[in-house]
Amino acid sequence: MADPFNVDFAALRTLRLVHAHGSFSRAAESLGVTQSTISYTVSRLRETFRDPLFVRQGAGIVPTERCSEIVTQSSELLDRFEALAAPRDFDPAVASLEIVISCNFYERITLMPEVARTLRREAPGMKLRIIPSTVRGKEQLVRSESDILIGPIQIEDAGYYRRSLMVDDYVCVMDVDNPLAGRPMNVETYVNTPQVVVNYGGNFRSRFLVVMEAQGHFPNAVMEVPSPANLADLLQGTDLIATIPSRMAHSFGRQIAVTPCPFPAEISIDLFWTARTHVSAPHVWLRSVIADAAARLVAQEKAS
Repeated sequence: MADPFNVDFAALRTLRLVHAHGSFSRAAESLGVTQSTISYTVSRLRETFRDPLFVRQGAGIVPTERCSEIVTQSSELLDRFEALAAPRDFDPAVASLEIVISCNFYERITLMPEVARTLRREAPGMKLRIIPSTVRGKEQLVRSESDILIGPIQIEDAGYYRRSLMVDDYVCVMDVDNPLAGRPMNVETYVNTPQVVVNYGGNFRSRFLVVMEAQGHFPNAVMEVPSPANLADLLQGTDLIATIPSRMAHSFGRQIAVTPCPFPAEISIDLFWTARTHVSAPHVWLRSVIADAAARLVAQEKAS
């Protein structure tokens, strides 16, 4: 039997990534190593734990019950060790590191411009890599593909930290020449008007749709899009309307007309991270920068 004390944190991290990705090749890509390196590491762990850890199922692999147990219990150790190794001293003026933020279009147009200005002014050596979270934000944190997740989702599981940033509501947007522009919209008009619905994928549902459907109504969806990024272009010259968060609507400027949505609903934008970066000084600083950017945005809106 292999000596269990020969297992190091790197091997356990590899096991966790294979478990999270369900793939040796994707774990290798994530770590920047060859697939044979992953196979060798898993082979050593199989000897140590006397378990196959992964078995073939169809074209892929699935973890054994013992593997999932090992990953669950070792993940806490990995996060604690990474937190222990994280730097405690941090001077943003001379910092040189990269932090990965997972978010979507809304956060990129509302928060990231102010965050970018702060970083260029106070931490010019810090690099941000922003990746789309779509509906995979939680997975990205688990797999260490991102350090920070920002968005309108809820994570109730243990091991995650959350900071509320701001709330928003929904409005209807349309071409400025749409006959409905500039007029209050009642429920009947709203549900009968042809709409572009933003479908973010997965199980995520925009809050206004949840409220609307709870009242027995459904949108007259004639088009679905995966992102609101070019929504203004889609609406121009048509009778279509769409429903999006208020701040996003106002970012389009005079390209579109805005009117209140007849199904009031709030969207909460929160910041999430894990124990892996919880006490890391650079991450603590950046999370504060993001929270301050959100606070300034809300204050400016109240003052205007």
